[in-house]
Amino acid sequence: MTKGNRGFGSSLTEGLDDTAELDNAAPAESIMASRSQTLARLATGKVVTDRTEWVDPVRCRPWRLHNRDLDHLNEETCRDLIDAFLSAKKQRIPAIVRRLQNDPDHDYEIIAGVRRWWTVQWLRDHHHPEYDYLVTIQHVSDEEAFRVSDIENRSRKDISDWERANEYARALGEFYGGSQSEMAEHLKISKSWLSRLLDVARLPEEIVAAFADKHDISVRIARDVKPLAADPRTRGLMATEAKAIAAERADLGTRMSGPEISKRLVQATIAQKKTASGEAEIKAKGGKVMLRYSRSARGGLSLKVLPKSGAPIEEVLNAIRGLLEQG
Repeated sequence: MTKGNRGFGSSLTEGLDDTAELDNAAPAESIMASRSQTLARLATGKVVTDRTEWVDPVRCRPWRLHNRDLDHLNEETCRDLIDAFLSAKKQRIPAIVRRLQNDPDHDYEIIAGVRRWWTVQWLRDHHHPEYDYLVTIQHVSDEEAFRVSDIENRSRKDISDWERANEYARALGEFYGGSQSEMAEHLKISKSWLSRLLDVARLPEEIVAAFADKHDISVRIARDVKPLAADPRTRGLMATEAKAIAAERADLGTRMSGPEISKRLVQATIAQKKTASGEAEIKAKGGKVMLRYSRSARGGLSLKVLPKSGAPIEEVLNAIRGLLEQG
């Protein structure tokens, strides 16, 4: 049984000031040689403790399940780290890595700290060859590596909901057999929060295509769009609108924010019809009228919710939200 995050996370910092072995040296005959090598590396300044070192970033590679979208790392998205490293003249917070075996091109696999790794390489390529990559070496399994990454990055605001959701979706299948309850228990998070996050990764591709940058898709956007994507009729309406948004972006260079795109997708599902009294009607997915409304000359909105429509509360609230956003 794995430990909870608190106990597991605290174990990551244990022994940083001890003289633990870094390498799997043969017993007895190689102990003195290994210790001499470590002392020599300490003398050069490359080793901070015998589990935290300055290493060549070229000899590191991201773990296959890391949570960063490499295509999203560039000078703009890493500007804060670039400036911080230049100001401090070094990287202050170590990344977390583990040693690799049988890889002639790399010595370490990055579990947490891919953005720091990218930044050090960028600095090296831009007139600062003196920068090395600060790492803490851990010996962990894949599932433990996932939890290490989650502990290290959960509070970081520079990780988008999209990145985090896709990381969790991969881990759900690989480590927890698809059981959200088991995953939530291991990570010490609520099942409802995990479910909302996974909804981001589960949005249909034809809906995701509406967004120029997938990182704009937040938990809140997924909350508004997911119920409509579950119904074939409204999903089709949103898919058609998504194509229109993508075409506008390609033809006119239109750039909308995530909430603006979400608003258009939701509005595309609202079928409206004027009644004899001048009120407009909105029908539920089941075909019955669930809302009647009218707008005053001053912009006020009058609403009538019809209780016999059979529409669930969430569908009614989504329709009302769409009307309010129309202004």
